[in-house]
Amino acid sequence: MSIHTIVLGTGAYLPKSVLTNKDLEKCVNTSDEWIRTRTGIHQRYIANEKETNSYLATQSARRALDMAGVQPQDLDLIIVATMTPDMPMPSVACLVQNALGAKKAGAFDVQATCSGFLYALSIADKFIRDNRRMKVLVIGSEVLSRRINWEDRTTCVLFGDGAGATVLTGAREDRGILSTHLHSDGSLGDLLTIRGLGTAHPVTPEILERGWQYIEMQGREVFKCAVKALESVAWEALEANGWTGDDVDLLISHQANIRILNLLGERLGLPREKIFINIHKYGNTSAASIPIALDEANRKGILIPGLHILLVAFGGGFTWGSVAMRW
Repeated sequence: MSIHTIVLGTGAYLPKSVLTNKDLEKCVNTSDEWIRTRTGIHQRYIANEKETNSYLATQSARRALDMAGVQPQDLDLIIVATMTPDMPMPSVACLVQNALGAKKAGAFDVQATCSGFLYALSIADKFIRDNRRMKVLVIGSEVLSRRINWEDRTTCVLFGDGAGATVLTGAREDRGILSTHLHSDGSLGDLLTIRGLGTAHPVTPEILERGWQYIEMQGREVFKCAVKALESVAWEALEANGWTGDDVDLLISHQANIRILNLLGERLGLPREKIFINIHKYGNTSAASIPIALDEANRKGILIPGLHILLVAFGGGFTWGSVAMRW
């Protein structure tokens, strides 16, 4: 029997502060009804000054490690998917490694925006297939509220902060990660971007005045690209494993927009009860959305042995990907 990457434990952590649509009505020209009908979002969590990305990531990691029964010093590798690190250097993963006391673990970040967790999961899977005894911590963590223009009603209503984590290892069992599929198209990068704060456009008064430190998005174009890419990469995963839509027990997609989730479900022939949805509680948490959803489904007892799970994500870059799993 071949080696598969299995999930030993999951964890998630959300900031203490909740920002509802009603709260947003007081500071930007929008309404609860407009946000809910167009995005499905009712509220989102917003980190305070002390709740850094690495803090959220570390807290989610502790919960995943507790469930897995794994000590930090037993970890071999830590991968953090994020587009909102504490700082350019050191990486969030190294900050987490130090906070946990995971002294023997290698650590690095992955930046693939909202697809980041699936990219990190794919990398971890490759390491584990080479050495099934490895224990790998994969985290998706974001503090997107630091990259939002709170005067731009087209973006400020969408995003939230949070972190989710999984502890992985290998096993000669007929379960775990069955296949991973990754894609990108850099030619479309300008449709969803943060132009400033890098070396091309460093922090200057002019860059800050232009607002290039914030997320910019051409919503309609991103929506169309997301639906097409997610459907394509979902079918790719199904075909790779000899599945049809009927074989999928649970779809866990990046939580970007309720209309995208509904359209994707329709095109895959999945009934609503097979689509995990929590966007109403958290908004779009980018790389954190899938691991937060995994942990929520796990702790609710939804993830039972033998369940066929399809993970899909799409994000800026553009990047997109899918993972097929048997729980």
